Amino acid sequence: MARTKDFDQEEVLAKAVCLFWHKGYNGTSMQELVDHLGISRSSLYDTFVDKHTLYLKALEFYQNSSTGKMCNIVSNAKTAREAIKGLLELVTLDISNEQQAKGCFLVNAEVEVASHDTEVKEIICKNEQLIEDAFFKAIRKGQEDGEIANDKDAKALARFILNVVKGIRVSAKSTDDPKFFDDIIDITLTVLD
Repeated sequence: MARTKDFDQEEVLAKAVCLFWHKGYNGTSMQELVDHLGISRSSLYDTFVDKHTLYLKALEFYQNSSTGKMCNIVSNAKTAREAIKGLLELVTLDISNEQQAKGCFLVNAEVEVASHDTEVKEIICKNEQLIEDAFFKAIRKGQEDGEIANDKDAKALARFILNVVKGIRVSAKSTDDPKFFDDIIDITLTVLD
């Protein structure tokens, strides 16, 4: 008879995100995972196979929760500019709510692991494509409504703003000054004129 799991996988993944985010993939030991997640080593292996698989699942869990927020902003914004500003503010809000200057979990994974791990790289690329698509959708709508200049390539603008997002997320590791991020958002919005 198969044993039932006596823990909530989403709760365990949320805890894994926190630990990997704080210590990095390479800085996190299996014993730290067992201690922090509050499950036995055998349960960890039975459910997640190994540290690498748990890390991949933690990245996907984080990505899925972030993507829902972004799609909600784009869908509910009255104007394209409002959507783009809302997406940029979401990024800064997420990082300003942190107790520690950890930056973005996915950007940290990109810097630490993606260059030598194709599975992590695929998750990062998928996430960046989702963000780029959200900005592209908002920009195209703005161009169709005459709110954003048509003389600029919507895809290039979306990629530029994606790069701004990544820069904000990296900068969050060294500064928490809201004015710093507000200035970046204000200047970024001027490229839409």
